[in-house]
Amino acid sequence: MEDTREIENLIHRYASLVDAGDFTAVGELFASGAFAGSGGVARGAAAVEQMLRSTVILYPDATPRTKHVTTNVSISVTGDTAASQAYFTVLQAVEGFPLQTIAAGTYRDTFSRSAGEWQFTERQAAVDLVGDVSHHLRAKGS
Repeated sequence: MEDTREIENLIHRYASLVDAGDFTAVGELFASGAFAGSGGVARGAAAVEQMLRSTVILYPDATPRTKHVTTNVSISVTGDTAASQAYFTVLQAVEGFPLQTIAAGTYRDTFSRSAGEWQFTERQAAVDLVGDVSHHLRAKGS
């Protein structure tokens, strides 16, 4: 498979796993990498999984009731390293909270290829637009 397609699939896998509430698998995407966001930097699988578990609200169906839509993906590959930038939009709907956009921003990612497989080196998530995230994120300290 073409390198850019493999990387794009990895970017979209992240969104699918978060929306499925599979934070263990999301963490595994960063086994040799880091996730940097408004809450700081989490390095490695266990730290990324813990960051998500401590901040994202899960519902009885074990999901956050979200859809992460990733668009405007731009990927540059140089040998066994790559960089990308993409927009993300997060939609959510829960009982008493109709479907709406709750956040939008930009991912800036770096990747490396090891043993023929692409992996995240770092994801920097910058939220540019924020809606009502009260049904998605735990209040600090709770």
